[in-house]
Amino acid sequence: MKPAIIRRLHKHFKDFVHVQDGVEFWFARDLQGLLGYDEWRNFLNVIEKAKESCTSSGNTVADHFVDANKMVLLGSGSQRKIEDLLLTRYACYLIAQNGDPRKEEIAFAQSYFAVQTRKQEIIEDHIRLSERLKARKHLKDSEKELSRNIYERGVDESGFARIRSKGDEALFGGHSTHAMKERLEVPQSRPLADFLPTVTITAKNLATEITNFNVSKEDMHGEDPITTEHVQNNQDVRDLLLKRGICPEALPPEEDLVKLERRVKSQEKTIAGRSGKIVSSSPDERCGKP
Repeated sequence: MKPAIIRRLHKHFKDFVHVQDGVEFWFARDLQGLLGYDEWRNFLNVIEKAKESCTSSGNTVADHFVDANKMVLLGSGSQRKIEDLLLTRYACYLIAQNGDPRKEEIAFAQSYFAVQTRKQEIIEDHIRLSERLKARKHLKDSEKELSRNIYERGVDESGFARIRSKGDEALFGGHSTHAMKERLEVPQSRPLADFLPTVTITAKNLATEITNFNVSKEDMHGEDPITTEHVQNNQDVRDLLLKRGICPEALPPEEDLVKLERRVKSQEKTIAGRSGKIVSSSPDERCGKP
């Protein structure tokens, strides 16, 4: 996510936070707009999923999702009562986790509400981590699909390993998977991708997705033609990276994704407890209005 987008969203989210007795909360109607949802009924569906997640995680929904009807001014000058909710940071986090991941606002909110600080640079670090984790998951999924796909076409597990290794050799300028692990000091028993930067993980995924597509489209069978296809796709992706000044084998390794994933899961377990609970009172009192 571009820094300019993060700065813009950071300001918007910070502008709508309220605090009562040291507990941060957001109005659902405000969050609806912040997360890019045009219709309240669609946003309510996301809220209901978030409530289910709250219950399944062993937390009390009423502590984090508090009903709060309020009056709004109509164009005619009259007022009308509308449905709203008060949401703790944990509630907002669950809503973001159940929202449309294609929305930039959702991707930002997942990190904004996960981090117990409003400092922009810490949120940016968390977003970069989240993007790397998502890229790794996409690669795992596409490689599983390729493994299933080529198994049906006469290639066994060892054949799949050879095809993947040949693809790595093309992507990394002649360096095999084994050689890249030595180069980056990655344990030979661990997947290379767990230590690669996001751009390289994404490059490997793109080449694998293209291979999946063409193997099915061209109805390829056997290890040799599928290897040729996968090598060509990795070479094409490498050429694109080099044109943009990125040499994949020269990039330094990143922190072990397994360790990062454990850290994120541990962090998520603490969000509910640190978010506090909303004490039921009138919306005006919560905002400090008479």
